[in-house]
Amino acid sequence: MRISLEETLKKTGGMLVIDGSMATALEDLGCDLNNSLWTAKALERQPELVKQVHLDYFRAGADCGITCSYQATIPGLKKNGCSEAEAEALIVRSVEIFNEVREDWWQNEGKAQGRVYPLCLAGIGPYGAYLADGSEYRGNYGVSDDVLRQFHRRRMEILWEAGADLLIIETQPSLHEALIEAEIAEELGADYWISFSCRDGSHIHEGDLIRECAAELEQTYPHLRMVGVNCTPPQFVEHLIGALKAGCSLPVAVYPNSGEIYDPGTKTWHGSRDGLAFGDYARRWMRAGASAVGGCCRTVDSHIREVVRARELFEKLG
Repeated sequence: MRISLEETLKKTGGMLVIDGSMATALEDLGCDLNNSLWTAKALERQPELVKQVHLDYFRAGADCGITCSYQATIPGLKKNGCSEAEAEALIVRSVEIFNEVREDWWQNEGKAQGRVYPLCLAGIGPYGAYLADGSEYRGNYGVSDDVLRQFHRRRMEILWEAGADLLIIETQPSLHEALIEAEIAEELGADYWISFSCRDGSHIHEGDLIRECAAELEQTYPHLRMVGVNCTPPQFVEHLIGALKAGCSLPVAVYPNSGEIYDPGTKTWHGSRDGLAFGDYARRWMRAGASAVGGCCRTVDSHIREVVRARELFEKLG
């Protein structure tokens, strides 16, 4: 039986804590991700580390988590030696691993602590993530709608049938691609949320106003449960929350990166945060109206603990 987002939000007082980066946490455990498969390489070769990452985030206080499927695409896995059947099985395995860890943690720790049973969010990266050339932060891939539809449909179907509670269409630079994915999710009868990557406090990476993206999505797609922003510098997020809430009435999720800047050429991160602790940012976002807060690239379980503390302060003091 699937768990609904609405039910989990109610149990957490209207504020979900999302987990943090899969990639950064894997690297901290010694995993080399410098290849086109990125985190999908660990899913294939070191699944025990993927399990450890999920467990660490549950223990840090996450109410929901994202499967290790962002870069696990059928074409990408086939390029790296998998048969089609093997690729599909590995995508299924991303949900199974999450659910196994979730159930074990719940029975041994979470239930006794009075925690909510965490939502399983099946992570779906954009076409640009498969290209592994930085275009997930640009969009405008120059491919047809049929190419995008064929790329996304089977993976989304597999993830939903594997038992995820929601599909999470994330780091999306393109409204056009998001609309195609939303159509597929509606055909599957799947609940889902869409999270955009943004270039400033108002626009997604392809240039559309995020307020207008949210409005179009809400008006057209009844199974859409949440909209949001991820893998975006934290200093833009407060304004983006306001823009999303101006465009639609859906709950808003934010899980930005740590504030460092990604160089797609060298596949490295540079710089640092602007001085505000992640927990201070998180409380600001809650005050601005976010209903779910977590972290993306360069965040780990310590950042999620900060978000949990921010929620406690927000509930007491606002």
